[in-house]
Parts: sequence; structure tokens; C-alpha cells
Amino acid sequence: MARAQLGKVYEPGRVESKWYRHWEKQGYFKPGDPGEREPFTVLIPPPNVTGILTMGHVLNNTIQDVLVRRARMQNRCTLWLPGTDHASIATEAKIVKMLKDEGTNKDALGREQFLDRAWDWAHSYGGTIIEQLKRLGCSCDWDRSVFTMDEGYSRAVIEVFVRLYEEGLIYRGERLINWDPVGKTALSDEEVIHKETQGHLWFFRYPLQEGDEYVTVATTRPETMLGDTGVAVNPKDDRYRDLIGRKAILPLVGREMPIIADDFVDPEFGTGAVKVTPAHDPNDYQMGERHGLEAVNILYPDAVLNMSVPEQFQGLDRFAARKSVVAEMEHQGLLEKVEDYVHNVGYSERTDAMVEPYLSRQWFLNMQDLAGPAKEAVATSRITFYPERWVKVYEHWLTYIQDWCISRQLWWGHRIPAWYGPDDHIFVARTEAEALDQAREHYGRGEVELEQDPDVLDTWFSSWLWPMATMGWPDTDSPDLKRFYPTQDLVTAPDIIFFWVARMVMVGLKFMDQVPFSTVYFNGIVRDKLGRRMSKSLGNSPDPLEIIDKFGADALRMGMMLIAPQGLDIPFAEEDIELGRNYMNKIWNAARFVFMNLDDELPSPLEDIPSEQLREVDRWILSRLQATLLQVEEAYARYRINDAAKAIYDFIWSDYCDWYLEFIKTRLMGDEARDRDTALTVAVHVLRNILALLHPLAPFMSEELWQQVKREGEPDLICAPCPTSAEHLRAPDSEAKIELVREVISSVRAVRSEMSIAPQKSADMVVRGPDDDTHILSQEMPHLQRLARVGKLTTGVAIDRPPHAATAVVGSLEVFIPLEGLIDLEVEKERLQKRIQEMEGRLAAVQKKLDNESFVQRAPADVVTHEREKQADYRDRLVKLKENYAVLI
Repeated sequence: MARAQLGKVYEPGRVESKWYRHWEKQGYFKPGDPGEREPFTVLIPPPNVTGILTMGHVLNNTIQDVLVRRARMQNRCTLWLPGTDHASIATEAKIVKMLKDEGTNKDALGREQFLDRAWDWAHSYGGTIIEQLKRLGCSCDWDRSVFTMDEGYSRAVIEVFVRLYEEGLIYRGERLINWDPVGKTALSDEEVIHKETQGHLWFFRYPLQEGDEYVTVATTRPETMLGDTGVAVNPKDDRYRDLIGRKAILPLVGREMPIIADDFVDPEFGTGAVKVTPAHDPNDYQMGERHGLEAVNILYPDAVLNMSVPEQFQGLDRFAARKSVVAEMEHQGLLEKVEDYVHNVGYSERTDAMVEPYLSRQWFLNMQDLAGPAKEAVATSRITFYPERWVKVYEHWLTYIQDWCISRQLWWGHRIPAWYGPDDHIFVARTEAEALDQAREHYGRGEVELEQDPDVLDTWFSSWLWPMATMGWPDTDSPDLKRFYPTQDLVTAPDIIFFWVARMVMVGLKFMDQVPFSTVYFNGIVRDKLGRRMSKSLGNSPDPLEIIDKFGADALRMGMMLIAPQGLDIPFAEEDIELGRNYMNKIWNAARFVFMNLDDELPSPLEDIPSEQLREVDRWILSRLQATLLQVEEAYARYRINDAAKAIYDFIWSDYCDWYLEFIKTRLMGDEARDRDTALTVAVHVLRNILALLHPLAPFMSEELWQQVKREGEPDLICAPCPTSAEHLRAPDSEAKIELVREVISSVRAVRSEMSIAPQKSADMVVRGPDDDTHILSQEMPHLQRLARVGKLTTGVAIDRPPHAATAVVGSLEVFIPLEGLIDLEVEKERLQKRIQEMEGRLAAVQKKLDNESFVQRAPADVVTHEREKQADYRDRLVKLKENYAVLI
């Protein structure tokens, strides 16, 4: 066949768009007819419908695609199911902002029109990240894409809610919850980010009911004192033993409050006496429950003080109220002192508003019964975590799990399927018609007016159903559910181990009696060079599409995999992607060199070549290939994708490109046809395996090059067989022999460089060492001559070292390069003396700096580190210069 001519330069943009269209058109991303094939299912962690591609997405989805493409090449019935999450809070915030820009708001618009606008926005912009993932090369079955607000998916959400309610696990109650006063919605504990905050500790005097005494309490939130209903001390604290059971008067309000004893109180905090505000502090809420204290809510949902406080504070924002309360307490002589205080404060993950503990009526899910089986599933290895260290984190959370607040005060999302009758009786049903039937039976009359709960469910309440609902549940006869559930691998970030991973395990066991996946791979977090998490807000996150435009998707994927050890955070720099691009160019040029030496037809398959026709270097590269294949297989088995990528990288760059292709150049240009054909057969065989190894990591270029080496009747690379190691091609002896030759060549090259020997000059070589090793060098002399410019080779077990000879040690061999005649010894001695003096001067200057204690203490740490690195470098170079000078004496 006529072979297409490869361009001199790899053009990723042209290649990537061509092959992605081809793969989609051919239906390669679909699982196809399963037959007897083993299933392999991966579900994409659904990105928010508001999302755009980030470097975190690049890492996560590249790992998934590597696993999926490898499974596809292993002839498994492979499905990577994509989709997007409706992201209640994030999407509603987008629409609210859009309305604000238009001069209106959601209340003016009304619920129905607001939801129409939200759906319009989701349809217009919600698929952005999907198109971006295609640019990365993600091989999802896009025709199966699921949106968590789809009709079928929503049916699954409602079904789970109703069943759990009917079992008594979902309930409605008034409890202290996390409240976002900007988003005006409840938050789960996992949606609260705690930040170390510089604040103050105010010490207030609370007068006792009788006499002129007072008790001093300390607080970080003075405004909440207006909701105090008690003072608490530790029962073992002798300072306050006589106060227990007495009453204090709440300043500014005048409320009588009991002084109670509770073991929770820390005698070391503040004065050892604390104010108790059951409606605005989780610990105080529990103390209030234990002691029967009233819970007084002093805030409106927007964190403005309500009618439960004295008139002068009503209508004030919480932070303005803080200042006002402190000022009034000081005015009344009740502010004892103020101290600086650093404490952890909760902020909303979405709006970054300071979270308020807030007494509110919400819907909750009792998690205790669900947590036990989920914990056991990991403990008994039904699910395996990579890295394993996340098991303890997972188990700890499940051991101390709290009930889940599942209601959110939003409009965008799955509306809670609960309706209220005239007397507030609750009817939970799958549809309004079903709720009406319940109500008619309950009230014993035909006409009943019901009002649906206005709240929606927490986004994670729909996300935890992802493995089931995407497969057709609650239809248990769904072919997809039977065929693809449970799934195999989940790749996700560790920061949603509670939000998502643990909850998927719970609900999967609850409703399917099976774990939803067998393996969870926790990828690391992409950070900048300063260790900060990459984010748009910090301005430290590059646009992945710009990187793809600049370097190509394969370079981005390969670059990320090379720097991403299992589960560890990744310090990202664009230079890493440049490394990926250089790697792609290296492979392209190597393939181009091989193709330039091919005739129209491919050479014979390797199995057609008699083993006696193989030279030592042929056996060496074939053996190195088998070792690499085995190394890669073992790395993938342990989900060490970084190790697999590194093994492939090293083999291609070093063994194949830098050495084997150099070894065979003289054979390709020689007159011996059979030897030339053998070299090409081996070169093409190894190249085919390289491309197959490379495909999961760099799918575009590998597919482009595969078309040049695939044989008649073979499929495209995307579904070609995955290469496996062949024991009969292992040749440890050949590996040892050629490794010796490589080391000698490298040593001679280093000597030539260090001693400034002109490239065109041949250098004689004298080698002292065992006959077996020196015999190998004699056999492979052509390689030494061409790749190290070695002239005459002299060997011997006890041969003398020549005068003025540079020396290298390679294993049991001493390699001498006589320099006389190769360089002007006197000129070289003079040059080296000058360089020694120069280096001694540099070293002295650095040493002077580092001996200066003031410099070491006051200079920035990175500057001092840089000087120490220079010191070490100068010392090493000085030692080498002196060694080279000694050779010439």
C-alpha cells in the first residue's frame, strides 16, 4: 500500500479534531453488544452545569479516560457514562445575578418564570464543559449523557425520598442547622468551610438576680447575647460552685436566666463561665436540650436582627449589631475587657458568607442505619480505596455521622414531594394526585386544598443516586441496570468523600443491595508553585483550552500524568506540559524516521523472523519492551498511573529513540538486505507496541501513527488489543550486555565533553577488566565507533593505565581515554587553572554571604536556599575541575 508521508512537525490541532470526529462517527465510545465480554463501567463525577473546564477536571477526567481506553483495548464491554449536575446553589446564584443585572429579582419574577429562566440558561450554557471535555479526548458515550434534572432521573430522586420517608428515616423537625444568610438556605456540615479567623474575645459582666454580684462570661459573638437564656459552668469548677442554681439577669434585655452546671464547659476557656444561646450555637443547643432552656431566635434569614431583641437593635445587620451591643455594654460599665483571639469560623462553600448556626424547621435524613453497611463494605474490601489512607477518613466520618439536613431554601432543584393540608398535616407522595388521594382519605372529604413544600432537596441528595439513576432505577428490569451495575472504577477528588462517595455506597446498598463500584481512586489536587489550590478567583489557574491550543491535548494529558503520583497533590507548571509536547515531538520524529526507511509494504511480522537473525541489540530492545510491558501491567493493577506513564516515557525516550534507533542506523543504510529487514521488523514491532501502550495516555497522536503500521484487517488503535508481555522474548543476558555498552558509550561521551575533545576526532580507548566484559565491547565495537567516536580498543585484565588518560569506571571495568594527541595538554591545563581560580572566587563569595549571620536571618528563605544551592553546585564543579587538572599533570 502507498504510505502517507508524515509531516516534519506534529500538528495536534489537525490530528485531534480529525480523529475525535472519526471515533464518534464509528461509535467506538459505545459499549456495543456485550456478548461474553466482561463489563467495565465508569461514571463521570458529573460536573456542575455551571462549570467550565479547570485543571482539576483535566487531571480527574484524564485518569478516567486512561482507565476506560485501556479497558476498551482489553476487549471489555466498556461504558463511560457522562452527565452534568444541576447544582442548585451555584445555578440559582447565576440566575439571581442575571436578574439583578436586569434590574429585577426572583421574588418579582415568581417561581414558575424563574424556573423557566433557569432551564433556558441550563440549555444554553450547560453543555459548555461537555464540549471542553471532548477537546481533552474523553471517550464517553455522549448519547447516554444524563442531567440530574432529567425526567427519569427526577423520578428516581422522588422515589428514594418517598421510600425513606415511609420507613421513617426522613423526618421534618426544628433543629439547629448551618445557615447561609446570603444564599438564604440551609447547608450540610460538609458544605461549610472552616477558616482560621482573627477575632476578639469580649468579657461581659452579667449581674446576679440578688445582691451586687455578677458573673463574667467571654464570647466571640457579642450580638448573640441578646438570645442568651442561660449561663453555664463546669460542675467541677470550685470557683462557681456557689452560683449553680442561682439566676443572672441578661443585660440590655432584662431576662432572668438560670446558672447551670454542665460537663461540656471548659474551665480553661475565658473565665470558665459561658453564656448559653441555644438558638445560635450547636453546643449551646445541646446544652439547652439537656437543661430545658428556651431557644430564642434573634435573626431573620438574612442575618438581620428580628423582633425578639430590644427595639434599638432591631433591623441591624449582625455585624452592625455586634458593634452596637459592645458599645452599649461598655456604656453600662459591663464590658470588662477585650482580648485578641484566633478561632475557626465556618463559611459557606458557595457564597463565602459567614455561616450562622440557625434554629430552623428543615427536612432531615437519619443516617445511622445507612452508615453501618457502608462502613462494612470498605472494611471487608468489597470496595478498595486508592490510596488506602482514605479508608480511615471514611470510617471516622461514618462512625460519628450526623443526620443529614436535606432541604434547601431554593427554587432550582428537585422540589420536596411533600404537601401540607389545612392543619399542616404532611402528605409525602410521588405526585400531587397521589398526595390528594391521601388527603381525601385522611380528612374524609373529597375537596382538599394542599400546598407543596416550597423547598428543594440538597443537590447531593440527587447526586448520591448517580450510579443507580443513570442506569434506569427504579425500573429494576432496566437492561442497563442489569448490565452495568455495579460499576467498576470511580475516580474522584478526596474533598467529596463525604458529600458523594460515602453516600453513594449507602444508597446503593440500601436500594440495590450491592456496592455501586468496586474501586475508588482519589486523585490529588492541582496546586500552583506556591502550594495554593488552583482557582479562577486567585488568578493562578491557566485555561486548559489555551494549553491545548498551545501544546495539544496529548501533551497536556501526558504532562499531567507524569507529575501526578497516586493520590498526591500536583504542583503544576506550564513547563511540565512543555515536557509533554517535547515527548510527543520525540515520538513523532522517531516514527517518521522509521517510516522513511520502509517500503510501501510493512516488513514481516516479528514471528516470521528466525531468532538467529536477531542481533544482540534486537534481543535487547525486545527484552526491554517485555520488561516495560510487565512494569506497566503491574502499575495499572495497583492504580499507579503515574508509574505506568513514567515507565512508558523512559522506554520510548531512552531505550527506543535514543539508543535502539541509533544502534540500527548503520544497518538501515547498509547493503545487507536481510539484516536491514530484520532491524526494520524489530523497529516496527516495537513501535506498534509503543503506540498501543501510549494510546490510553496520548490517544490522538498514537492513533494517527498507528494508521501507518496497522496491518490489513486490523482495527483502529482505539479498539486494538492491549499489548501484554511475552516471556519467550525476555533476554536478561542481552539486556546486561547492551546495558554495559550503553554505559561505556555514555562514559566516553562524558569524558569527551569534560575534556573538550573535538567531535570529529576519534579517541582510542583502553579498558582494564574481566575478559567476559571486555569481550562484549569487542563484539559491539561498531556501536562504540559510531556513537562514541572510539578509534582503537585495547583490553586486558591487568593492562597498565596510559599516561595523561581520563578515567571512567563502568561496573567492573576501568575505561581510560589517552588524551595526548587529542587535545593540547598545556593549553588545557592553563584553561583549567583559570576555571579553578574563577570557581574558587565564586565559592568564596557565596561562603562569605552564608557566614554572615545577619544575611541568613534577615534574607527571604528562598534567597538563602538559593545561595546554599549555589554553594553546593560550586563545590561539586570545583572538585571535578581539579580532578580533570590532575589527569593532565
